[in-house]
Amino acid sequence: MMFQIFFTIFLTGLLCGESKYIEYNTSQRIVPGKINVHLVPHSHDDVGWLKTVDQYYVGANNSIRGACVQNVLDSVISALLEEKNRKFIYVEMAFFQRWWRQQSEALQTKVKELVSSGQLEFINGGMCMHDEATSHYIDLIDQTTLGHLFIKREFGHIPKVGWQIDPFGHSAVQAYLLGAELGFDSLFFARIDYQDRAKRIDDKNLEVVWRGSKSLASSSQIFTGIFPRHYDPPDGFVFEINDVSAPIQDDILLFDYNVQERVDDFVAAAVTQANVTRTNHIMWTMGTDFRYQYANSWFRQMDKFIHYVNKDGRVNALYSTPSVYTEAKHAANQSWPLKTDDFFPYADHPNAYWTGYFTSRPAFKGYVRAMSSYYLVARQLEFFKGRRSSGPNTDVLADALAISQHHDAVSGTQRQHVASDYAKRLSTGYMEAEDLVASSLAFLAESNLSIRKGVVSTQFHQCPLLNISYCPPTEAALSKGKTLVVVVYNPLGWKREEVIQIPVPTEWVTVQDSSGKEVEFQLLPQSDATLSTRNFYVKAYLGTTPSVSVKYWLAFSASVPPLGFSSYAVSVMKQTGPSTSISSVYKSQRTKDKIIEVGPGNLKLLYSAVEGKLTQYYNSKTLNTSVSAEQSYGYYSGNDGSDKDPQASGAYVFRPNKTFSIKSDSQVPLVIMRGPLLDEVHQKVNPWIYQVTRLYKGKEHAEVEFTVGPIPVDDGIGKEIITQITTTMKTNKTFYTDSNGRDFIRRVRDYRTDWDLQVNQPIAGNYYPVNLGIYMVDSSMELSVLVDRSVGGSSLVDGQIELMLHRRLLHDDIRGVGEVLNETICVHDKCEGLTIQGKYYFRIDPIGEGAKWRRTVGQEIYSPLLLAFAEQDENNGSNLHLPTFTGIDPSYSLPNNVAVITLQELANGEVLLRLAHLYEIGEDKDYSAMTSVELTKLFPNKTISKVVEMSLSANQERAQMEKRRLIWKVEGSPEEEEEPKLRGGPVDPDKLVVELAPMEIRTLLIDFDHPQIFSL
Repeated sequence: MMFQIFFTIFLTGLLCGESKYIEYNTSQRIVPGKINVHLVPHSHDDVGWLKTVDQYYVGANNSIRGACVQNVLDSVISALLEEKNRKFIYVEMAFFQRWWRQQSEALQTKVKELVSSGQLEFINGGMCMHDEATSHYIDLIDQTTLGHLFIKREFGHIPKVGWQIDPFGHSAVQAYLLGAELGFDSLFFARIDYQDRAKRIDDKNLEVVWRGSKSLASSSQIFTGIFPRHYDPPDGFVFEINDVSAPIQDDILLFDYNVQERVDDFVAAAVTQANVTRTNHIMWTMGTDFRYQYANSWFRQMDKFIHYVNKDGRVNALYSTPSVYTEAKHAANQSWPLKTDDFFPYADHPNAYWTGYFTSRPAFKGYVRAMSSYYLVARQLEFFKGRRSSGPNTDVLADALAISQHHDAVSGTQRQHVASDYAKRLSTGYMEAEDLVASSLAFLAESNLSIRKGVVSTQFHQCPLLNISYCPPTEAALSKGKTLVVVVYNPLGWKREEVIQIPVPTEWVTVQDSSGKEVEFQLLPQSDATLSTRNFYVKAYLGTTPSVSVKYWLAFSASVPPLGFSSYAVSVMKQTGPSTSISSVYKSQRTKDKIIEVGPGNLKLLYSAVEGKLTQYYNSKTLNTSVSAEQSYGYYSGNDGSDKDPQASGAYVFRPNKTFSIKSDSQVPLVIMRGPLLDEVHQKVNPWIYQVTRLYKGKEHAEVEFTVGPIPVDDGIGKEIITQITTTMKTNKTFYTDSNGRDFIRRVRDYRTDWDLQVNQPIAGNYYPVNLGIYMVDSSMELSVLVDRSVGGSSLVDGQIELMLHRRLLHDDIRGVGEVLNETICVHDKCEGLTIQGKYYFRIDPIGEGAKWRRTVGQEIYSPLLLAFAEQDENNGSNLHLPTFTGIDPSYSLPNNVAVITLQELANGEVLLRLAHLYEIGEDKDYSAMTSVELTKLFPNKTISKVVEMSLSANQERAQMEKRRLIWKVEGSPEEEEEPKLRGGPVDPDKLVVELAPMEIRTLLIDFDHPQIFSL
């Protein structure tokens, strides 16, 4: 009987219903008084992670993941061309460039029309969606500029919105510098601390006005939206071809007709989100990782939802973009909560703080930083030489550096074969840039009229493995009895006096400057630890064994002009007796020595010979008394996830199990090397930690070079290696860390400014990213530590600073990478854990005096002196004529609070110049002030015909950007917003003086009248 009733109903449907083509109404409209659901189609395409960037693009290696970005873009463009109301946003220009150059001219024309009409919109617009914790602000600017100029050149389009949906925490620099200063109207992201998200949902504070810079304040704020969940759609609305969400079935002749049911689901999800969002506008992010490989499976369903939901009438749905959404939010005339500082650290679970990646893959982090500074130098030298349409250039290095800023690249959270791919790209880019640097130096050297034909070879060579004491040019020239010419280039705008160190095979050397005057030098014997590292890693990297044995480090003082170079000659001298320049070497004796004082200048460090460790710090120039200071090592054992919570410590997550101190082996004596230029203290802390502390006569800080590894894991325990500097300072739980090498942000242990923190991980939850430095203060002094790469750092105990230097773990942290962080290196069949060599620097100052050192030396660490080497055929020092050069007026140098962070000749002949003020407002009594740069002295040999100030990424004029900037109301502020903080005024076309206020970066495009001619 029931069957008969069902059959009758079904037959009635067949007779009365009609299956036909339905034209879906997807026209875009915003309806006042209704909830407007902005559907934003997107695909989040990682520029490398589980697969390499090219594997992701072409769809290779699909046993790891079935992802093909080429399919995404092919499919999306086809779907957009089918229906004019559909929209799509795209972010990663590294992928889009690859796709674009493969398309026909006819299709390119159609795509340009899609961009012009707003159907296809470029969001963010950099080469990648960069990391915000472990990247340097100069790299972020460069990678964004590369993408923005591509978009401007090909489409005439200017991105208006930031889209940092996946990075693992968000920096203040992202908000004001890589947001507002780009001309972005808004910024959107997904990942914030789970406790922070819960409170913001309760308070309806997911959307805020973010002021990331206290110096630029409201003049550089940005509307910021945080998604209420992840960056995917609400549950039940994911429509990739193999996803399980129920589609709308609207053919009345088919089973499972469900239009009203799915409309009800849509309305319910919209109301739920509207209840935690201000105004009647909400955004649904319609996509997630590598979606839209079959775009019609998404667009077909969104077409239907927009059609039927709008017919239903309870809410309004529309195809949209973040730009449209932002304009709707702004039109609502709402006041928004104010957010300051940043969104670090990030946790998605009580025991899952994503603070391990601040240090993960420290060798790669160091390589990225080294290549970043090299890229800056190469562009400067290319400008001084003059850009050529053919020959070596910096393009390959620029591309490699750009994708290395991806949030699964420099972060160290990729699989090993992907890390190797990133490194290979950097190496390839370096090799071409190295040729450019060598040819530029040769050109500038040969332009010097004092060079005599045949006296100096201008075949310049460089030493990328100098950090492990491997430099074939220095070894070969001197071992053959030739004179070695050392060119020292300074990319900064002020004169530098520094000690240069190069490996040499003999003690019988002498050093002369460009005038023929002998230069004071010092020889330091190479340690067994250094030679062991050198031999192993040269074999590992180059597949060969060093052909020459080096015995010493040759150290000599170099004086280098701003944006220029000096030259020195190292010659072999006759053996006349024992060399008097070899450092005295002393080994401490526990039974004889108690305290050992080290330091040739004002700064002295005191060591306990009995305990083999630092005990006191004293500066006769700046401190009235010695300060108790200790430096030590330890490690955290990585949690293996075997307890009630399966969360392990891994590439992303730092979850320590126990803390262990590493005591110096008191049986191994300290080795002290003393000389006129520097003193060194060598400490073999244990079989896999070796440390050299250097104190230079002309410097008032300590340099610590650490060699850590191979970290032993034979006991089945992963280890995370830390160093600590401990004082008696009373710091009240407070310390300061930098934001991407720019602003410093106040941190308070076990505290968050935006919510009452529930402390679950007292160690990992107090770790922060450190790119430039970390410091702490008390009532009378401040201790500062600067680093040479990104690391994690904290102050877990008052008076103590802690840095994590290296990690080797044996368990995956279940965050998607699916691989343990266990880096190894192999020579033949022998594999061992990766050894890391790096440096950090520390100094103690009277309170209020540390900023000068942090900013000046911090810039010098980022931009080290570049060394290049050439041979002289004859050892005839009396006839030496060595080149010198400065690219600016010889009587001029930049102010001490300004750096040139970009000097680049573009393909069209224009010159891109960026000047950065290095200080925050109130940071220093002398330098936190307006300053200026004279362009005529910066370019003394050229006639400037035009100067235009641009946005940070140089894709629009600054004046036009400011005219269209949206003004946002902030809760608690008066009706009229506060006056913007101080900024430099317009560049007068006659005076050509650029003013800079604290933390201001000014980007200029400059046209010159005549070719470049230097008087050297």
